[in-house]
Parts: sequence; C-alpha cells; structure tokens
Amino acid sequence: MQLIRGIHNIRPDHRGCVATIGNFDGVHLGHRAMLERLRGRADRAGLPATVISFEPHPREFFAPEQAPSRLSSLRDKTRLLAEAGVDRFVCLHFNRELAGMEPDAFVDDLLIGRLGIRYLLVGDDFRFGRQRRGDHALLQAASQRHGFTLDDTPTVSLDGERVSSTRVRQALEYGDLELAERLLGQPYSVSGRVIHGDRIGRELGCPTANIAIHHRPPMDGVAVVEAAIDDGAALPAVASVGTRPTVNGTRPLCEVHLLDWAGDLYGRRLTVRFLHWLRGQEHYPGLEQLQRQIATDVDDARRWFDARR
Repeated sequence: MQLIRGIHNIRPDHRGCVATIGNFDGVHLGHRAMLERLRGRADRAGLPATVISFEPHPREFFAPEQAPSRLSSLRDKTRLLAEAGVDRFVCLHFNRELAGMEPDAFVDDLLIGRLGIRYLLVGDDFRFGRQRRGDHALLQAASQRHGFTLDDTPTVSLDGERVSSTRVRQALEYGDLELAERLLGQPYSVSGRVIHGDRIGRELGCPTANIAIHHRPPMDGVAVVEAAIDDGAALPAVASVGTRPTVNGTRPLCEVHLLDWAGDLYGRRLTVRFLHWLRGQEHYPGLEQLQRQIATDVDDARRWFDARR
C-alpha cells in the first residue's frame, strides 16, 4: 500500500481513484465492510482503492482535552488498512488551513482536482469543510456536477447495535476484550518500539518491555496478551497499560512481561495483542504489595495459557 502524507505529496499520477473518507480508528468490522465495498468497486473500475483520513483526528485539533481515546496509532492504522486491501492511504495533516477550507474547495480542489475521484463512499452523516458545512447533500450536488458516483456506507450491526469506534472504546474501557475482539474482527492490539524505562519491573523480579503510548489509550489495566517481536512468532505474555499509579507515573505506557523469553528488546518493535482481561489499574501502598500482585498476574496469565494448550 502507498502512503501519501499531506496534500503537497499528491502527484499528478495519483489522479483517478475510487475513495472513501473517514477516521478509521481501529479499522473495525464496520470499516472493513466499507473497505470491502470499496475494493470491489476499485476492481471493477480498474482504479486504486483509496482511503482519505486525517492526522491528528479533527477533535484532537479543536478540543484535545475532550477528544476520544485512540484505538490505533497512525502506524497501526496504516498496517490495518493495508491488510484490508487498500491501495493508497492519503493522510492529510489536519491544521488550521485544512479546517478552514470551504466545502466546495475541498471537493473541487482536492477530491476532483488532485485525486480525480470517480466513486466516493461516505456515510449520510458525513460532515466536512469549514465549520462542518459540507454534508451529503453538497456531495450529491457535486457528484452530478463532476460526474462521479456517490455511495452510502453499509451499516454493520453486532448483537443488535451498530458497530462503531465508540462502541469498541467502551468495550475496552470496561475490560471486555472479548467484545472488543468481536467488534474489531481480531484482538485489540498496540505496537511500538521498546524504549528504556526506569527498570522498576526488573527490581520487582518481573522485567518488562516498555512501549510509549503517544495518545490517551482506550483501556487502563492488566491483561493476558501475546507479543510478537519484529513481526515474529507470538509469545505468551502479560501486559499493563496505564500511568503506573503506584510509582507516580505521569505518561501512559504499555509494559509487557514475556513469560518464557529473556533477552535485550531495546529498540525492537513489539506488537501486543490483548486476549483476556485480568484487572484494572490500582494504587498500592508500596512496592511490596505491587510485587505480590504482579506475581499473581503472572500466575493467572500462565494458567490462562495452560488451559488452552
């Protein structure tokens, strides 16, 4: 898949595509149904299937303190879109210039002038452009004016409710990893390079590989996970996501303890897939109590894996 970052990197040879626009956070089952429809249309037209999205999320730009948690980093979103069969990912930097673009200019200059869309797939509640004045009716008029096809996104439901990124976030917030997996079509995951930490885990007899989380995570707790090193085989592990209240942590981390592996992981990429919820984050009066709880978490994780062998 080709990643095009920013309007300035759209070249003349990128004109001509079928496209959809959205945030695609998590790339859940609803997104996958959209991408399947887009892929089919692209194959019939002989054109690249193109996803147009934004970084940062518009709500992170306008009201960062009120923005929803992130299900996927830009890197993970890019990987998930590629796995779903997308040919091109146009990632637009959401800034004041883009936020202030008039809806007609967004259509005429970007969608038509630069990308030359022949087919556009969006929800009927999609809003865009300055003050969100662009809507489905404007796109419908533009499709007639420019001769592209406008299509509505399919609705995907699970257990009688629409699949959405909000619903995935709620499942993760409540520790319902099984529901999150059903909504996503695969286990919730995070990935990143292992960074140096404060080595508290090593002092507690449970060394961890630490992955920085640059956006507010959707969950805060401890879980049984599988961890793949540099896209290798999945290894049994236990992970904690949060700010580590007992040691007065201030930034969110994903701390991973591999159950049956030892070695240097610094600088290597770790992909962590969350399988089973153990508990939420807690504040303990001291490191001794935390050490006992960590030992219990490791034992619980081993029993979970043993039961499935």
